[in-house]
Amino acid sequence: MKVQSLSIVVPNKKCVNNCKFCVANMLEEDYKNQLENPAFYDLYEIDYKKRLEFARDNGCNVVMLTGNSEPQQNRGFLKMFGTMNKSLNNPFKCIEMQTTGVMLNEEYLRFLRNHVGVTTISVSLSSFDDDVNAEYEQANPKLYVPLVELCDMIKKYDFNLRLSINLTDSFNNFNVQNIFDRAKKFGADQVTFRVLYESNLETDQNKWMQIHRADYTLVDTINKYILKHGRPLERLEFGAMKYSVDEMSTVLDNDCMSIKEQETLKYLILRENCKLYTKWDDKGSLLF
Repeated sequence: MKVQSLSIVVPNKKCVNNCKFCVANMLEEDYKNQLENPAFYDLYEIDYKKRLEFARDNGCNVVMLTGNSEPQQNRGFLKMFGTMNKSLNNPFKCIEMQTTGVMLNEEYLRFLRNHVGVTTISVSLSSFDDDVNAEYEQANPKLYVPLVELCDMIKKYDFNLRLSINLTDSFNNFNVQNIFDRAKKFGADQVTFRVLYESNLETDQNKWMQIHRADYTLVDTINKYILKHGRPLERLEFGAMKYSVDEMSTVLDNDCMSIKEQETLKYLILRENCKLYTKWDDKGSLLF
């Protein structure tokens, strides 16, 4: 088995955002947080560490701090993870965090850089317009950090900056070159275009995406632009090709939920119950 990355679910009871397209809001989840089980904390800490080591033993070099909420909501967990990772015989060195950027400030970024060991911050955005972006994320105005300010802080502390662009209707009227120009202006080192995931469920999120997802013609145009102007770098383990466009590593991801069958796992998921899964939406994918 070869695993591209390990997605670590940072436990939180509720996300401070309520993104209109959030996959997590489509699913009912009841994974018990064993890391907050005071009677057996030492046992589950050992279990958690075993899963980290299992991922490393199977060729996984990348950790993504993510989940059904903003990772930075649970600073205590991030502190624990940073300490636990350092205690591994072979610690993870490439540590990424997926976030919209709410609540982040310079002090928090120093903590992520110095203690947690985060090397890449992947900023999820749905529009280059802060008002539209905040509306689509349903972000608390008191917690929202404007994109320019956020990206400037991330670059100030020398993180790798990835823009994970959720392809909403906000980009329909953009020339593709303009999208890359904006990304470059933000200081992006990497760009991932994410085609919004739709399930077969009758949910508010699916109904919203049917109206507000980017036109398929835009997705096709982005793909053609990358092929024309990009330099092929390497093929990722899960099949997507990575290109260099305007000196930014670029990927078009149309399988964010890892639906396609493949020999190489796009990611493993380490949940708060201290067990590993291969799919976000299926408990039957329990691996270890």
